[in-house]
Amino acid sequence: MKTSLMLLIWPVMAIFTPTYTFCQNNEKVFDSLLHAQFPASGPGGTVLIARDKEIIYNKAFGQSNIELNIPMTVDNVFRIGSITKQFTAVAILKLAEEGKLNLLDEVTKFIPDYPSPGKNITIANLLSHTSGIKNYTGISKFTKELKRTDLTPKALVELFKDETPDFSPGTAYRYSNSNYVLLGYIIELITGDSYGSYIDKTFFRPLGMKNSYYDSSSRIIPQRTSGYRYINGEYENAEFLSMTLPYAAGSLLSTTGDMLIWYNALMSGKVIRLSDLSPAHHSYQLINGKLTGYGYGWEIGNVQGETTIKHTGVVNGYVTYVSYLPAEKIFIAIFSNVESIGDLDIPGSKIAGYLLGKPFNFRRLNVSEDDLKVYQAVYHNEYDGDKIIACENGRLSFFTKGGQKQLLIPYKKDGFYLDQTLTTIQFNRDQKGKIEGYEMTGTGLTTKWNKINQNIKAKNRLNVSAKVLATYAGRYLFKPAMVFEIVVENDRIYGKVGADKKELIPYEKNKFYALDIDATIIFNLNADAKIVSLTKIQNNEMFATRIEETGSLKN
Repeated sequence: MKTSLMLLIWPVMAIFTPTYTFCQNNEKVFDSLLHAQFPASGPGGTVLIARDKEIIYNKAFGQSNIELNIPMTVDNVFRIGSITKQFTAVAILKLAEEGKLNLLDEVTKFIPDYPSPGKNITIANLLSHTSGIKNYTGISKFTKELKRTDLTPKALVELFKDETPDFSPGTAYRYSNSNYVLLGYIIELITGDSYGSYIDKTFFRPLGMKNSYYDSSSRIIPQRTSGYRYINGEYENAEFLSMTLPYAAGSLLSTTGDMLIWYNALMSGKVIRLSDLSPAHHSYQLINGKLTGYGYGWEIGNVQGETTIKHTGVVNGYVTYVSYLPAEKIFIAIFSNVESIGDLDIPGSKIAGYLLGKPFNFRRLNVSEDDLKVYQAVYHNEYDGDKIIACENGRLSFFTKGGQKQLLIPYKKDGFYLDQTLTTIQFNRDQKGKIEGYEMTGTGLTTKWNKINQNIKAKNRLNVSAKVLATYAGRYLFKPAMVFEIVVENDRIYGKVGADKKELIPYEKNKFYALDIDATIIFNLNADAKIVSLTKIQNNEMFATRIEETGSLKN
């Protein structure tokens, strides 16, 4: 009997032990990734990971309220920012399913007094950010005072409706919160209900999303987290924002658990028909044939070749991220109650890559400077313009003209990754072995770039003593009133405007390039070999006169 019992028990152990080990390994890997993202003290966040509707990881980090020292829990409620857009998009698709609108209807069908080109802008243009309507959060009227003011949806529309469009509908993609403000207003006009009430009655209550709300500063929200920002080395409460302003573009509250409920229902066809949902989860195509990488309320990306639908939410005090891999039914939600958390798509994609069995694992390859120089060139993409790759002091920099530089780090033959990202560049060679272009692959759409110009000169650091560097120090005036300061600290030289400081690297006599941005500084001397001015080259040339000579060293 004992023998037969052991025979029965052993297969059961054989079945369950590997699963238990896998779960343990999951937790260790996820903990390692997320502890690096969330600080040991201060604000934190919640993370939920599920596969095929089953939760495999659900944890809270840090504090929900640092003033009261309240720890975070997995049930804490966050502002979800632009993740709100997917609820707005699905609400529109539901109304279309019910025959109450058509995606090809023009804005003026619902808002007759909306100015031209409103008559040409369709609902689909609004959903896909291809309307050309200016983003109201970037216009001059969106002042610090206005951010504290409650506005009705109609007044919010009035704020931006007369702004000059950025482009003709359907000809380009540009993310604009104004699109989703208009969609929310149209939902109200069609249903006769407020946006928040409609979302609550149509989605939250029927699906059992008990911890999801339309935000209100006066309403008591159980388990609501406090939002923070990190400035000058310390945390402070997030700047106040009237949540009537993000509206249908970003004013919802939720939890990671409620978001899983939403996705489980959505991807099961319980909210709208999957055929009606499909356009939301596929990249919109412009008139010129370019795919935008955005559907309706979702970004379309990939992790190691697997399609993802995802979105990030950023709103005062909070950063949130939700990603879903339809083929593998992997769900990942990362919520944070501090603005400085960084790009959550990186840990989210690393988690997904691990679950796919395709972890991101870049190992730096040693490549000589001469071998790096063969990649130097200007590269062109028909939709996205030019990128420059230059060899500077034995490393490759990647940038647009006048823009921020990123390091390209080699990890395989003709393969590089952009530092601190999951984006890779794979160079292509012609039959003679010469570089002819590259493919860029990240967590979005893959793009192809062709080499158009190889007239790039490598720059190497020139050894200049601290004593000589000090001769450049001083204050320089760009007309009419911008003061540019040159300072020397610990044998390095920097250019400063206010608190912004960039390191400068000497590469020829009196010539410096900026380490982190595409800019060149040339110091000009008079007949007596005295430095009297400088020329800054960044997209164009700017001249500054020396107004104060310091010549001091800081250690």
